[in-house]
This record gives sequence, structure tokens and C-alpha cells, in this order.
Amino acid sequence: MSMNRLKDTLRSCSTSTSTSTSTFGDFITGDSEIATTSGLLPAISLYSSTDNLTLRKPPKSSLSQQLQRLDFGFFPPEENPSFKPPRRKFEGGVRRGEREGGGGEEEVEERYGEETVIIGRDAAVSKRLDLGDKGPFEPLILSSPGESPVVQVPASINCRLLEHQREGVKFLYGLYNNNHGGVLGDDMGLGKTIQTIAFLSAVLRKDLENSDCHVDGKKGSVLILCPTSVLRNWENEFSEWGTFSVAIYHGPNRDLILEKLAVHTVEIVITSFDTFRNHDQILTRILWDIVVVDEAHRLKNEKSQFYKSCLGIKTTRRYGLTGTIMQNKILELFNLFDWFSPGSLGTREHFREFYDEPLKHGQRLSAPERFIQIANERKQHLVTVLHKYLLRRTKEETIGHLMLGKQDNVVFCAMSDLQKRIYKRMLELPEIQCLVNKDLPCSCGSPLTQVECCKRIVPNGIIWSYLHRDNPDGCESCPFCLVLPCLIKLQQISNHLELIKPNTKDEVEKQKKDAELASAVFGTDIDLVGGNAQNESFMGLSDAEHCGKMRALEKLMFHWLRHGDKILLFSYSVRMLDILEKFLIRKGYCFSRLDGSTPMNLRQSLVDNFNMSPSKQVFLISTRAGGLGLNLVSANRVVIFDPNWNPAQDLQAQDRSFRYGQKRHVVVFRLLAAGSLEELVYSRQVYKQQLSNIAVSGKVEKRYFEGVQDCKEFKGELFGICNLFRDLSDKLFTSEIIEMHTKHGKQYDASSGSEDVLKNEGKLETKTSLLNLDVDDAYLSNKGNHDSCSDKYPEGFTTAENKQSLNDLGILYAHRNEDIVNMGPRYKVQPDSITGDEKNISKILCKPDSVVKSHTREQKRNEFKKIAQYRGMELLEFSNWILSASPTELKQLLKDYQKKKRKRHLVN
Repeated sequence: MSMNRLKDTLRSCSTSTSTSTSTFGDFITGDSEIATTSGLLPAISLYSSTDNLTLRKPPKSSLSQQLQRLDFGFFPPEENPSFKPPRRKFEGGVRRGEREGGGGEEEVEERYGEETVIIGRDAAVSKRLDLGDKGPFEPLILSSPGESPVVQVPASINCRLLEHQREGVKFLYGLYNNNHGGVLGDDMGLGKTIQTIAFLSAVLRKDLENSDCHVDGKKGSVLILCPTSVLRNWENEFSEWGTFSVAIYHGPNRDLILEKLAVHTVEIVITSFDTFRNHDQILTRILWDIVVVDEAHRLKNEKSQFYKSCLGIKTTRRYGLTGTIMQNKILELFNLFDWFSPGSLGTREHFREFYDEPLKHGQRLSAPERFIQIANERKQHLVTVLHKYLLRRTKEETIGHLMLGKQDNVVFCAMSDLQKRIYKRMLELPEIQCLVNKDLPCSCGSPLTQVECCKRIVPNGIIWSYLHRDNPDGCESCPFCLVLPCLIKLQQISNHLELIKPNTKDEVEKQKKDAELASAVFGTDIDLVGGNAQNESFMGLSDAEHCGKMRALEKLMFHWLRHGDKILLFSYSVRMLDILEKFLIRKGYCFSRLDGSTPMNLRQSLVDNFNMSPSKQVFLISTRAGGLGLNLVSANRVVIFDPNWNPAQDLQAQDRSFRYGQKRHVVVFRLLAAGSLEELVYSRQVYKQQLSNIAVSGKVEKRYFEGVQDCKEFKGELFGICNLFRDLSDKLFTSEIIEMHTKHGKQYDASSGSEDVLKNEGKLETKTSLLNLDVDDAYLSNKGNHDSCSDKYPEGFTTAENKQSLNDLGILYAHRNEDIVNMGPRYKVQPDSITGDEKNISKILCKPDSVVKSHTREQKRNEFKKIAQYRGMELLEFSNWILSASPTELKQLLKDYQKKKRKRHLVN
């Protein structure tokens, strides 16, 4: 027997054994994936007793099929009369779970009446995870046929790559071969680091058997910029995947690295963002052949010192790695690509007027049809341009068949009565009232507004007095300097009342201010919270009585851990992590903790211990903690306790668990305090995610909001100071916005031209307006047979039992984030999407001077005037028309104008 066949035999035995053990363990403990994948209430009702436990059946491979299976696939037919499981078709004549050439475990058919369901076993899933779509032991050739020398990824690396990773390597080499830069924008967990190393192994000729580590002095070395926390991870990955000469430019040995670079004995230099920023005058003088920027979204702000330092790098072969190519604004795309591929998106002003403004205004709820049409055209044009310099893939598109999917639930928890009273007192503080009433007429009779007259400063305010203790007349930004401190206090009240008390680690003067503020907002309830001083009582901090989120978390965790789930619990506040730690201790849960104070050399051991130890139930972790090693794939429940203004932070936290190697369905719960600022935070997240999907992927998104980012005319319900400090306690803010969409749904679908969305209008109305997690599809299909709901509850909560169950959990309503965001299809770029005429008119009307080198500035101005005269417009009128015109109209104008010029030339 050959060694390879022996290894395959041993692997098969171990897989079979682990499968049996896993199945037996699931049968004993009751795998909780059955419990919560279809919602909150099935998690409780299904496991109210352990007499009738059903073996877990992994959901189907595609995301839509997974959700379909998760909705009703676990209820036996006798308990669910409307259950009609779909018949799964074999793809390409091969059963799912079978590998090419045989050897895979076949799927099993189960009969439900007259229907047949194909159900894959855990062993098949495990085998696909372990062996997956990796290739044979042969090199991956990147160079074109006949090209010499042949550029290829060594067989030792190629055989370990997945198919999407090979495509990523080819993309990077294509840019490299054309002397361009670009961005690899794959989701977190798809192996951007591995793809980069495979690409570098090819261009550094690591395919040669006796390749040394000597650098060609004419070409230069490779520079990798990354966060400090992942410096060693990059070094370790290089050592694992090949033989590279790697040096870390960090710490006291920097001069030694420079000496090695001078004699060309170092191939790859890795340094941190901070080190590069501090030593940019030295590092930018070095001839780099390739520069790789990890976490490339750090270049989104052109005013940052890091961005300015990177401008000194001379090479054009600049490559970025990021899973969040756009986080807050569309203009971030311009900043990134203007550095990685200068001139690819024109000038900043052109990008803002041609892409940014039309896309934002076209997403407004009441946008005219003309605006929507223009936004769709500009969106497709932008995606086509980005396609040349950006490769963006998601987990569902690449390794979705190797994973069991993810469900992202947004849960709106009722604040406690005490929290509500204190939140209202906070809104009544003079500082917040000054901000809310800033645009009202001044009470002194002046024609000026309050913020321009008598109410610019708040001398009787506790927060204002502390901020201006050294300048009692106020600062230049008054009263807007109060916005951030007041927002932080409102978020703290939404999460836990203990957070607004003074921190003993702060300076004495700040502690006095926080104690005074706490006394003011606690009012007559001060005894209920143990006074205005920081509470160190274990029993007091661990008690969930006065914290709405902790009450919901307490009951949810009880059911999850009872059935063997493992939980990631995220918060961005260290103080909140301290409180949650005491809460876990009181409940007797075995947990690990990682935050910014955890030493770097201990982080990986904490992660490994949690993944391997069955006794570890909860991992308490900071949302801001990063690093390549934080792969917590043993957890299948993710709780984000407090939302972040930047949606990328919460999405990255989810991906700590949902990544390659995860063998269970991942269910995410984002906890929000209903009626508080956190509802607005989440709505802003939705808005930003939608803009990102539109601009980067060209997807069709629903239009929920009237507000337009950075537009004073259309602040809507999202933007502006008054919206930040609104009292939402008597509203279902998010629910009302979603229901408003259902009223405008048909109008939106007709204008967007999306046939798929229009066909599914009935389903979308049901799933988005209900905002629930406890009703499966079978129930929804028969909702007409149930009693109508009251105004307080969304439409789907129709029975008194459902209402009571949600009240017991402390949850007002909930929905799945994937039902709100990212509903439309990805725009597919056609190879010839941009015609020659469109390219020409882009040069004339849109491109910067540096791109159109054949025209001087004066010549272009004259040409522009002639086109305006041909159109019969003045210059200003013609400029405005260009901004609103579609690419088809611009194309036709250019054709007609050139035709007239040719006729005039022939006559002359």
C-alpha cells in the first residue's frame, strides 16, 4: 500500500469515528441549531422537554435553500401538516457530498409521505471541509502561453489552494503583469493572505528547485504594511507556505534591516502602519517593486497622516487587502483607488458629481423616477470601472457549499423601566435641549437662531462646564462640541446604567463631573442603582434586573448552553466586558476573555483553548480586537451586545466564527435597546451597507429612508442633530420604517426594473414587515387563519402565546438583517460594457488633465464650449445637464457632434 493510500485510509477512519461521536453527542445534548435557526421561539418551545429530540439535518448548500430548510425542515410532518419538503435535484449527475472519482459519502433519502428529501450527513460535510475543492499536486501557470520565462505558483502551494483562491492569484498577477495596482476585496476568512503569498511565490520565482533568496537589485523588494497585531502572523504564514527571506522592520533592529536591503538579501519587508508613518522618509526612498497594504480600508481618509505617508511610495504595483472596501461613504472608494490605481476614477470632484451624488439621491425613498434611472446607470458604470481593479467575493459565492450558512438576527430588546426614566432625564439636560432647539428663533427677540445668539453656550450644563473649564466663554465649535459626549452617555444608558458612573481610573476632576451627571440623571431613582459612585458589588453588577439587554441575554444563553452551543459575546466597551464577566461568573458559565489588554503572545493560546475545549462555553471578546489568529470556528452562536456606528465592525465580529472550518450553522444576535439611540445607529448601518452594495457590487437595494448622507436639504429621519436626540420611547422606529417601505414597495420595484424583486413582492412584504423570528414559512402561509394582531406588535405575532413568549424574553420585535439588506442580485459586468464612444466622452467631459495628455487645458475648454454651443446651452446650463444625463444620452451627443465636425471638415 502506498503512503498516500495509507493516509487516505486513516483519514477515512478518523472521519467516520468523529462523525459517530458527533451524532451521538448531538442525540444526547440536542443540537441547538435546530432550536434557533428558524427563530427565537422554536429554540424554546422545541426543547421544552428532551423526550422527543430530532437528529440535526444540515441545511442545503445555497443560502436561499438553507433558509428554506431552516424555516421548516426540522418539524416532523405529523407536527406540521403544511410541511412539504422540496425535492433536491442532483447537480451534474453527482450527488452532493461525493467527490469526483468516488470515495465520498452519499447522501441519504428520507421519505415524508409521497415526497423524498435528500439529507447530507455530518461526515459528508466534514469531509468537504477537510478535503474541499483543493487541487492536484501541480504548479499553477500564470503567464500566457508561449511567454518566457514561465511564471507559476509552485505545486506545493497550489495543491493547498481552493478554487476561488487560484482565481485571486490570477487576478493579482494580471494587475502585476500590466503594471497596475488594485484591491483584493474578499470577505474576511477567504484567505487573502494566502492568495497574496501564492502570488508573491510566483513573481519571486519560488517554483525553481534551487531558488535562493537573493533579490534582483533592478526590481527591488516587497513591502507589506499591516497592523501591529498581525506582524508575526504574516511572518508565520510566509514560513509555513514557502521559503522566503522575510524581515520585520519594527523595533530596535530597523537599521540592520536597511543594511540587508542595501545588499539585496531580503525579499520581503513587513512593517506596521505606525512604524511606516514615523519612518516614511526612510522607507519611501527605497526602490520597492511591490507594496501590499493589509487592511487597506485604512487608506479611506485622504487627510490622515498614514495616507499622506503612502503617497511617497513610487511603485505603481500597489495592492490592497480588505474585506470592507467601503465602510461609511462612497467617497472612500475614490480615496482607495486613487492611491492603488491613480486616475482610474477620474478626479475627486468628478467622482463626487458623477457617482457619489446620483447614487445617494437615487436611493432616497421618494426619489423621482428620473433620479432612480440615473442612479442605476451610474451604478452599473461604476461597477464596470471598478471591476478592472477590484476582485470582490463573498463566502456564499465561494465556499458556501462547504459551510452551513449564517443567519444574522437583529433583536430589539425592551429597556427596563428604570432605563427608560433615566434615558428621558438625559434628553432633558440643558446641553441636549440646546442642541435640539438650535435652529429655533432666539427668545430675546433677535432675528437670529438660538445657536447664533444667546444659546450658543450652556454655562449651567454639567458636561459643557467640564469641557470648557479653561475657556468659560466657549470654543469656536460651541455648542456642537457637545454632540459626541452626549451621544456617548445615551449609548451607555442604553447598554447598562453602571456605565455612566465615574470610572476610578479617570482623573479626579472627570470623576467629579461624571458623579454629578449621574446624580442628575438618576434623580429619585439613585438608590435603586446603588448611588452615583461606581458599584464594585459582585451581586449588584451581575444582576440583570435593570438592564433590558442582559435580561434577554440571560434567557437566551440558558437555552443555548443547555443544548451544547458555544457562544461568542462581543462588546466594544471594556467596562461592559467587566460587567458581563461578573454576569457569566454568577451564572456559572465557563468562559474565556480577550480584549485590548490581553498580551499578543497569549491571544492565540486563548483561541486554541476555546476551540478545542468542550468545557469552554462562552468567549467574551472586544469588538475592536483584531488579528489573523482570531478564528473562533467552534462557536455557533454570536451575540453583539452593543452596535457600532461603523457596520464593518459588527460584520467583522460575526466573521470570527463564520469562516472556513466552521462545521455548524452560525446564528448571530445583535441586541439593540428599542426606543433608544441604538435604533438610529442600526438604521445608519443599514443605510451604509446598502450604499456599499450598490456602489461596489451594483446590487439592487430597497429604498427605506428619506435622508441623504451629507445633504442638508434631505436630512430625513437619519441625519442631523435633531434626529440623534429624538425621543423614540413611544415609537417602533425601525418597524415603522420597514412598514413604510411595504406601502411604497410596488412603486419601488417598478422603478428599479428588478423582475425578481417584483415576483417576490408578497414574500418580501411578509418577511420584512413582520420583523419576527418566531414564525416559520408554514405558519406564514396560513396566517390568515389566525387572529389579527394588536397595534403594539408586528403583524406576525398573532397569537397570545407568541406575544407572551416574547414578553418573557424581554423582546419587542426582531428581524433578519438579510431580509432588510442585500436583497437584489449582483450586477454582472459584461466584457464590453464600456464602448469606445463612452471612453472618448469620459475623456472629454470627466477625466482629469493627467489622463488626457493630448489636450491642453485651453484646448479642452474650447472643445467643451463648442459642444455646449452645439447643444444650444450656456456653459453652466450644459454642465448641469451633463451631471444628470445618462451614458446613452452622452454617447448620442458625442456621436452627433463628431458627425457634424466631420461634415464641416469635408466641406472645408
